[in-house]
Amino acid sequence: MNVLFIGDIVGLEGQEYVEEVLGRLSSRQKLDLIVANGENAVHGRGLNRKAAERLYDAGVEIITLGNHTFDQRELQEFIDEDARIIRPCNYPPGTPGGGFTVCKVGKKKVLVINVMGRTFLSQLDCPFRTVDAILEAHPDIKHVIVDMHAEATSEKLAMGWYLDGRVSAVLGTHTHVPTSDERVLPQGTAYITDVGMVGPRDGILGMDRDIVIGRLLSQMPARFSVAKGPRQFHAVLFELDEETGRAVNISRVPVYEP
Repeated sequence: MNVLFIGDIVGLEGQEYVEEVLGRLSSRQKLDLIVANGENAVHGRGLNRKAAERLYDAGVEIITLGNHTFDQRELQEFIDEDARIIRPCNYPPGTPGGGFTVCKVGKKKVLVINVMGRTFLSQLDCPFRTVDAILEAHPDIKHVIVDMHAEATSEKLAMGWYLDGRVSAVLGTHTHVPTSDERVLPQGTAYITDVGMVGPRDGILGMDRDIVIGRLLSQMPARFSVAKGPRQFHAVLFELDEETGRAVNISRVPVYEP
């Protein structure tokens, strides 16, 4: 089973580049499942219906989120109706939406979990115990993919080691800068600390660099906007054993616009 996981999609520029790159990848690579983090898809903050539909049309099958989940209030109107969109599972009970979904890939069930770290982010419920509870409720599913949306590399690494051998992959998102530590952990879990992002590469984490630098210099509030110019596409491709769900390999898929 070949799975493509796409890093944080930033703005309309990121949405457009996902369409372009997936069209090329799909023509030369067999992809059984495509998952993407879409929490920055609308102006760099949140997700709405139009952006979600555009990503589905491009080939994305599951959309994960993060700390900007509800920055677009429109999402609250339909997230409960769309099982393909999942927000961090460790939000408090009663929060709209769900933190995991189960999809079919051929005859196999795949459990996709979205969880958010707590270091330097919102103090949500314990991410480790919340994932434990989801796994305990789905003991029959061997193919499990976890999007660990977190600021601290230590917290992402901790989740990777904590789940090694119990899930198929732990993939870090949020910091938008791809790390070079992709590997299959000893018990068969594919891991990377951060997948990266899709969108402008000459900005700062996808945002207009002049605005960001100005804010850092002045320490005054400023409204960020998505940068323009050449784009980048960061993703990871990993193969899962059909029977055991263990990862066979994982590799980065960087694509840069000239």
